[in-house]
Amino acid sequence: MKVHNIKDVEKFFKVIEECKGTVELVSAEGDRINLKSKLSQYFSMATIFSNGFIDELELVAHDPEDVERLIKYMYQGI
Repeated sequence: MKVHNIKDVEKFFKVIEECKGTVELVSAEGDRINLKSKLSQYFSMATIFSNGFIDELELVAHDPEDVERLIKYMYQGI
């Protein structure tokens, strides 16, 4: 799933932390980074979110409820 226009990085990671299963960020090279890991979150913040805004991310959520949660965040900002 692609997530667009992430302006509030803290809120984005709060939604990720609320997810029950694994949520992975897919890099341009096809690598998968587990966003539930604090170390991965810090790494992501330092590289991907360095300008405070991200236009688009590709995520893989393994739990159907997490997919719904991420879609709700994407469309409603909740």
